[in-house]
Amino acid sequence: MIIYSPLEGERVDLGDVDDPAFSKKMLGDGVAIRPTGNLVSAPFSGGVVSLFPTKHAIGLVSDAGVEALIHIGLDTVAMNGDGFEAHILQGQRVTAGQPLVTFNTEKIIAAGCDPITLIVITNMRDVSEIVQLGATELATGDRLLEVTLSDDASSRQVES
Repeated sequence: MIIYSPLEGERVDLGDVDDPAFSKKMLGDGVAIRPTGNLVSAPFSGGVVSLFPTKHAIGLVSDAGVEALIHIGLDTVAMNGDGFEAHILQGQRVTAGQPLVTFNTEKIIAAGCDPITLIVITNMRDVSEIVQLGATELATGDRLLEVTLSDDASSRQVES
C-alpha cells in the first residue's frame, strides 16, 4: 500500500527527530516532514479513528488496514488547539488528498514548539516492510512510503 505525503516540506529521518518517543520509534515507524506549507491532507483513503481535541494529531486507518498517526509539531499539545483548524471529524471517512487540518507555523514557533510533522505507522505488528519513496523535497500527494502488511494482517483484513 502506498502512503502519500500529507503535506509539503522536507523529508527528515525519524531517527533525527528531537523527541525520543518518535526517534526511537516507540510509537511506530515512518517519516518526519519539516513543513513548508500549512495544510495536512489525508495520506490515503480510510477512516479518522481519532482527532485529538487539540487538533495537533490525527489517527487514521486505511481501507487496507494500515494505521497511521499524523502528529503536527513537537510539544504542540500544550498549545490547546491554538493555531490549528480541523476540517474533519472523528469517525469520518476521508479520501486520499482530502484536507484534514490547517496549522499556523508561526504560532507553533512562537509557542516554542517545533513544527516538524510526523507520519508514523502505529500497527507495526501487522507490517512486514516499510520502504521510503520519493525525493527529499516533497509536495502534498507525492509518494512517501510503501507499507507491506504481513500475510496474517492481510487475511484478518479480508475477513473483517
